[in-house]
Amino acid sequence: MAGKRHVIAKGGLPDAEDAPTMTLFDSLLLVSAGFAAGLLNAVAGGGTFLSLPALIYVGVPPVSANASATFAALPGYIGSAWGFRHDMQREGALPLWALAGLGMVGAVFGALLLTVTSSETFLWVVPWLLLLATALFAFGQHLLRAIQSRGGGQVGVVGSVVAILAMSLYGGYFNGGLGIMLLATFGVIGYVNLHGMNGLKNVLSAVVSLVSTVTFIAVGLIAWKPAIVMAISATVGGYLGATLSRRIVRTDLLRHGVTAIGLIMTAVFFGR
Repeated sequence: MAGKRHVIAKGGLPDAEDAPTMTLFDSLLLVSAGFAAGLLNAVAGGGTFLSLPALIYVGVPPVSANASATFAALPGYIGSAWGFRHDMQREGALPLWALAGLGMVGAVFGALLLTVTSSETFLWVVPWLLLLATALFAFGQHLLRAIQSRGGGQVGVVGSVVAILAMSLYGGYFNGGLGIMLLATFGVIGYVNLHGMNGLKNVLSAVVSLVSTVTFIAVGLIAWKPAIVMAISATVGGYLGATLSRRIVRTDLLRHGVTAIGLIMTAVFFGR
């Protein structure tokens, strides 16, 4: 992926301050990518396919770019969770407080795992993560419908705990594709109300992203200038996307477009 030179940390934390000073083009790119990511996350998901490459392109070290992309997505998750607050209801084997607690624990471990990942290692891992997220994004709705057509699942308390912890750990390490993975997981552990599942997906995504962001801030992993620029534009895009989502009829075409973006970005990172 062409872009500015970033610092490759051979071990430990990459320094977020190593990101070069932003030019006007960099700022415009981050604003555009953040706005589009917020819009996509509100309407269909997949915003990470745009936000992460944009941050790396402007020179943010890869691990720091991943952390900064999580921070930038957080306001949109919180807004979406608030919007679905009336749709959530108790289903499955675990109450909401238990899901949130498990989300916090998994997110901490996932975020800590990221902090000990070198930029060199992360650049090797990220195309595989993008490929996984793209595949889940492309086929996740079919998977969810298949699960629901079979009446969901009842895996019990232990299975539910393991599944939520695994998804939260993934989300703490890499935010891409988290929403559709959570929806599929809820279907497996016994949820059937799609509106409630969407609401809970946003709540748990917000919890995981918040805890991850706090961890990243504590270890100095956020590249603040580009992250704030992207977070503001993503919030605007998310608000507009929430409004437009009620008017979009052919969401399948939008989903195909996002899948194409994911495949392109995956190919670009594999080609590095």
